[in-house]
Amino acid sequence: METNKKLILYIAMSLDGYIAKPNDDLSFLSIVDKEGEDYGYADFVSTIDTVIMGRKTYDWVTKQVDFPHADKNTFILTRTTRPNIGRTTFYTGDLSDLVKRLKREEGKNIFCDGGAEVVNELLLNDLIDEFMISVIPVLVGSGIKLFKDGRPEQKLKLVSVKSFDSGLTQLYFKRI
Repeated sequence: METNKKLILYIAMSLDGYIAKPNDDLSFLSIVDKEGEDYGYADFVSTIDTVIMGRKTYDWVTKQVDFPHADKNTFILTRTTRPNIGRTTFYTGDLSDLVKRLKREEGKNIFCDGGAEVVNELLLNDLIDEFMISVIPVLVGSGIKLFKDGRPEQKLKLVSVKSFDSGLTQLYFKRI
């Protein structure tokens, strides 16, 4: 049975394309912190019921805050078997198989919350349907690039652009 479920990459990057500075430093994201402004995140999260993310991203997030996706079906992509925690599954299988299975299931959309290795694998297999990319007004110079070389070309349609007082610009694309 085919559903209309989509896999959506919702992520922030520097103007020069980095999602983290060296040593997984995400401090540049705070440049756009503004009281009462979530840049549409709460609205976006209401459209999803499943999250996939890499283990390094998961480890970083859980060192900073309580895990924000504990109420969702979450798959942490890892090479090391770990016991599940509540609705969080540590997944060691094939990412393409997982995404194809999740897209067939009933429910809301799927949120890819990083990191770069996961994004690259999804792009290699043409599995990302929509891209919501927040561009932070800074050139960080080095670190972890969002988009790695060596993937096939994919055509996108720009759906909308939103700019905010903080300088953040949000680009929303759909795969053609």
